[in-house]
Amino acid sequence: MTAGAYRPKLIEVALPLAAINAEAAREKSIRHGHPSTLHLWWARRPLAAARAVIWASLVDDPSAEGYRDHNDNLLPTAEAQEDERERLFGILKRLVRWENSSDAKVLEDARAEIDRAFPDGPPPILDPFAGGGAIPLEAQRLGLTALAGDLNPVAVLINKAMIEIPPRFAGSPPVHPDIDTSLTTWERAQGLAADVEAYGQWMRDEAERRIGHLYPDATGPDGQKLTPIAWIWARTVESPDPSWSGHVPLVASWTLSKKKGKPTIWIEPIIDRATQTISYEIREGGEPAQERTVIRGNGTCIATGAAMPGDYIKSEGRADRMSHQLMAIAAEGERGRVYVPAVHADERDASCGLPDWVPGGAITQNSRYMLPPPYGMDEWWKLFTPRQLTALATFSDLIGEVKCEVRADAVAAGLADGDVRLRDGGAGATAYADAVATYLAFAIDKMADLGSSLVAWEPIAQCPRHLFGRQAVPMVWDFAEANPFSNSSGSFMTCLKGTLKGLTSIGTVLGTTGSAVQRDARARMREAAGATLSTDPPYYDNVPYADISDFFYVWLRKNLSETWPNEFSTLATPKFEELVADDVRAGSKQQAEEHFESGMAEFMHEIAVGARADAPSTVYYAFKATESKEGKLRSTGWDTFLQAVLDAGLRVMSTWPIRTETAGRLRAHGSNALASSIVLACRPRPESAPMATRGEFIAALRTELPEAVRLLQSGNIAPVDMAQSTIGPGIKVFSRYAKVVEADGSAMLVSAALSIINDVLGEVLDGEEAELDRDTRFALTWFAEHQHEHGPSGDAESVAKAKNTSLEGLADSGIGEAHGGKFRLYRRDELKQPWSPAEDDRFTIWEALQYLVAALERSESEAADLLHTLGGNGDRARQLAYLLYQKANDNGWAAEANAYNSLITAWPSLREGALAAAARATAPVEQQML
Repeated sequence: MTAGAYRPKLIEVALPLAAINAEAAREKSIRHGHPSTLHLWWARRPLAAARAVIWASLVDDPSAEGYRDHNDNLLPTAEAQEDERERLFGILKRLVRWENSSDAKVLEDARAEIDRAFPDGPPPILDPFAGGGAIPLEAQRLGLTALAGDLNPVAVLINKAMIEIPPRFAGSPPVHPDIDTSLTTWERAQGLAADVEAYGQWMRDEAERRIGHLYPDATGPDGQKLTPIAWIWARTVESPDPSWSGHVPLVASWTLSKKKGKPTIWIEPIIDRATQTISYEIREGGEPAQERTVIRGNGTCIATGAAMPGDYIKSEGRADRMSHQLMAIAAEGERGRVYVPAVHADERDASCGLPDWVPGGAITQNSRYMLPPPYGMDEWWKLFTPRQLTALATFSDLIGEVKCEVRADAVAAGLADGDVRLRDGGAGATAYADAVATYLAFAIDKMADLGSSLVAWEPIAQCPRHLFGRQAVPMVWDFAEANPFSNSSGSFMTCLKGTLKGLTSIGTVLGTTGSAVQRDARARMREAAGATLSTDPPYYDNVPYADISDFFYVWLRKNLSETWPNEFSTLATPKFEELVADDVRAGSKQQAEEHFESGMAEFMHEIAVGARADAPSTVYYAFKATESKEGKLRSTGWDTFLQAVLDAGLRVMSTWPIRTETAGRLRAHGSNALASSIVLACRPRPESAPMATRGEFIAALRTELPEAVRLLQSGNIAPVDMAQSTIGPGIKVFSRYAKVVEADGSAMLVSAALSIINDVLGEVLDGEEAELDRDTRFALTWFAEHQHEHGPSGDAESVAKAKNTSLEGLADSGIGEAHGGKFRLYRRDELKQPWSPAEDDRFTIWEALQYLVAALERSESEAADLLHTLGGNGDRARQLAYLLYQKANDNGWAAEANAYNSLITAWPSLREGALAAAARATAPVEQQML
């Protein structure tokens, strides 16, 4: 542990979690102008979340001893500290907005707070599982030195392209002779991006000169020449029915275009029984008449109806008897897409031999993530058609030629004529050529992603759909072969533009440095001593990225092994060292788990040994959930993960659920994809930490959790996140002890501690009930059992007496009715309208909350006006919303739970609207006084 005095950081006390989560989820829908478009990587953390976590782990919380606000004032009271915390929240809320990613003032304000916390200079930020580079990039955006590491060379290169290369050439003008550098200033990596685009255009034109004849124009319905976007193919196998002698297609979809408000365009197979051939026509309107011929790997002969079991199709593929037939061509028309049926000449034009070089190497045999090998597609080159391989190999050959051009032009433009390579820290002409080549190689990778025989046609967008729609290499039956020389998806220039948008979106901070190296995480921890850790490590049954990333590695090795020889020194990515519980690779599930757990334990130990004392380490944990028989969600691996953290000698200071994944992720269907991440803020546990008994632990929880819950609620934590967020304060208490001793003398496990924390949280929330009016206390208890349904009046009377109210009084208050020996609470749509709290003779917080929820369902402005009218009772209504969410969630009443969660999530906006309403109300009075 490195030196430094303990001061609580903001992340250890409170966060504006709703704002962070909203921006993290929103960012997932941003597909253009985002650094992630530089090169594909899987399960990236949203930049907003990474930025927030890094910043909040460095900035002091106002409760820190001797804390002074930005006016250099001490904060002697809890109220003053809360006001200062709100100011910091304001900075953080602005910081996480996507629109502010490059806003100089927002970033300056954020960096100023870091500098206040570290007057001698902030520490570097280390991510030894850097992956897609979100955490190192955001560290650099905040003006910090970014240290990245990853065992996977593809990930390392992505990080180099984000944090090493752009700062080295930031502010430099382009060197291409055709670019007029006098017309603009070149900020960040704009000059580098301009060169990548210019030399990429040369590569495209030169490639077309060499192989353009393989991509002839299509002939439209009126005989006009059209530029193809893609050729639509179907895989074929010989029919097992002896009455049909030829091949038959394997088609999962016949649809070409399915745009809203327009007729469906589809392919109709024409079966000629006399010649035993199949041709295809294009139809418009209606729906495909023919059912798809392959479902879940099992096929049907389109000609005879004979079954073609999956094993038969696989055996045909392994025997090299699987082929493909051209069905249609999608082309660029004057008013949109034009579809023409394929003829024999089109298929003849598409045929060519294999190039001199093809990407070799066996594809890993893993039926969960690597689907093609059982069909005989067991080497990387077999995933491409000969024409696709020829195109990719041609563009790859041009990388070497373009480097010579860039170097010569760079020397002519005034860059140092040195031979120091980019990998060795060079910044002259040779290094610049290396940099341009790196981004051009990324564009070729994108072209491979959209240019294999595993790319499906997307009928809504009407373009090829990239291979990695999910974290696996899929098997695709009918595929779209993109035209690398068109202007649509899959063309080289479209792929290059995606890379350029990623490059130009990187907000390089002048003067910051970054370093990305290929290392095992444990080794990277040791060599980066003194850095503050923020990382997103692998999880139990994580996708084996080493296997699927080989798809890109084989092309990068071809194109960049001379530029980055250390990263591409092996034939494939490292496999057995990868920290993942892969039973295929390990040999059994038990061995896979042992490999993962032992490796993760070593890594956690490295954190405990190397962590700084003046800032917490932050570790993301992907929270997965599986549904139990009772219908409740339970975490998978969470207890084990926490136990490993504590066993390593770390103390958990806080836990925060960061909702980083969208509900629409493809892998979410039936496979328990990552639902959200939990960020743990950890510090080393002192060697002098005391022991405690079970009773002492529970007593400490009862003392400390109420204030922690109050802080969380003041930070507007959504009810759906409250239980997870309170694990932080609870496990903070548990992990301060070297050991909590059970009655039998054994050490308490994390699983038992979590159960106790949840019980005490229930006590805390139940204690808040005492602050509510008696009618509301009754309604809360009745709701937990009956929601809005009828229950026996006798039971209602007993509860009413216990709460010191009566059924008659409850009826007078307008929250429910007793009739025919039954009692029930009114639903929101049954509440009297209009309603005014000032005119309510028996006002209840229950009513206030229900009217607020109902108003929000109609409009946010109406709810804000009502919140203004409620005054101080509004906060009590919000407190009740937390309690009701818990009751509804425990009972599985999703609609009710969502209603209360939505209200609290919207609370900051409602509060702003209420303040605006108050201002409008006082304005006329002030005018009269004037």
